Amino acid sequence: MQGKIERSAPAKIYVGIDASKAWLDVASTPISTSFRVANNKKGHKALVKKLSGLEVAAVVVEATGKYHRGVHVFLHERGLPVCVVNPYRSRKFADALGELAKTDKIDAMVLARYAELIGPEAQAPASKAVAELAELVHARNSAVAAQTALRNRLGAAHSSLLKRELRIQLRSSATHVKRLEKAIRAVIAENAELARRFEILTSIPGIGPIAAAGLVGLMAELGTLSSKQVAALVGVAPMNWDSGMMRGRRAIKGGRPAVRRLIYMATLSAAVRGANPDLKAFYEQLRGRGKASKVAIVAAMRKLVILANTLIAQDRQWSPKPA
Repeated sequence: MQGKIERSAPAKIYVGIDASKAWLDVASTPISTSFRVANNKKGHKALVKKLSGLEVAAVVVEATGKYHRGVHVFLHERGLPVCVVNPYRSRKFADALGELAKTDKIDAMVLARYAELIGPEAQAPASKAVAELAELVHARNSAVAAQTALRNRLGAAHSSLLKRELRIQLRSSATHVKRLEKAIRAVIAENAELARRFEILTSIPGIGPIAAAGLVGLMAELGTLSSKQVAALVGVAPMNWDSGMMRGRRAIKGGRPAVRRLIYMATLSAAVRGANPDLKAFYEQLRGRGKASKVAIVAAMRKLVILANTLIAQDRQWSPKPA
């Protein structure tokens, strides 16, 4: 119509953030921009200011262990949709784009392209209690691994002086682990939701306090996923390996190694040593059908994690026969 001005809707932009200890390298697409801000509260505020007035469809940041957490929380609290992606996936995506070079600026643009082309779902950051619990669980896992290394060194040592020093370190390490376990119990006890999840998990025969605490801290998604999703997230879902006429052996792939180790140890107790009669019967049935021990254990792991997911979703403790 003559004299009428048509205004187009603002273009949606996709933002990628490469996080390091000191800096956040930021890029966007299809409006190609890039800039750097400090990875602190002042830098986070500057980032939000630069994004204000823009139609931000998605923000993607790589999981770094801890460097991405602050900006994730800050952006989420201001209503921006943030997705945290596995660095392995983003690197594979960069290879698919033919982007062989690697700099912070390039990585940020790759993440922006990932947001635009893949369309990952936004994720809320873990609560403060869950984040603290996860940090303590990881610290305990590292301390226990260090203990194992010290014991191995002690077993191979010949020097009397070295043996004494290693024993001193082992005693100190044992005290450290006990303090961490006390802190883990305290975090769980102080939070009603975490305490309830812990109560449900420890009701399952075979899942002890250590495994339950690890699952509460490292698998916040328990109770919100389907059986297939939770099995894939842990890394105990069999994946097809077929091509043409070839039918390859199914194998597990991906997932969260720390969680899988917890489920593995719990399954040994539940199915192999017989702490859980139902799971032991399932394991022995598979072995009786000729399945290899490793295959039967993985199947039992999958059954155990699906059971845990179901009970938390239903907010009820385990019982031999569901009420």
